[in-house]
Amino acid sequence: MSDAVDAIIGQWAEERPDVVEDLWPVELLARVQRLARVADRSAKAAAAAHGVEHGEFDVLTTLQRSGPPYALTAGAFLKASMVTSGAITNRIDRMEAKGLVERVRDDDDRRTVRIRLTEHGHEVTRAAFADHLANYARLLAGVDRDLVAQTAQGLRQVLETLGDTTLE
Repeated sequence: MSDAVDAIIGQWAEERPDVVEDLWPVELLARVQRLARVADRSAKAAAAAHGVEHGEFDVLTTLQRSGPPYALTAGAFLKASMVTSGAITNRIDRMEAKGLVERVRDDDDRRTVRIRLTEHGHEVTRAAFADHLANYARLLAGVDRDLVAQTAQGLRQVLETLGDTTLE
């Protein structure tokens, strides 16, 4: 069995036989990139079915999994999402206009503003996350579960080696 990455490697082998031995990282990284694109397209469509953008879905699920009081500072989102403060501000503005989140001043330090899920935000998150999980299961339905577990373990080791071990 072969895939698009095999075709790409084959083309490079034809065009540049001198780099064949250097193509080994492409075996993994190009497949991870292609898989990420497939998963991202599918996740965006699933989020859109609930009236939210994929980035908004990320904010909703980050708040939900943070537990009560389901609120985080904008700075916490910056660390988790690696986007600019302006992007977070714009995203939160849109989500606030949709009634998904609200800005709440901290009782102890009025300078600190937390982004908190509204009840509507909880409802959307519950429904969208259930569909998100079903969507991921659908994407991997034809893949052996043991292979999924082995691949996940291998990718975990790669990420640990690269130092990607925290949410920040």
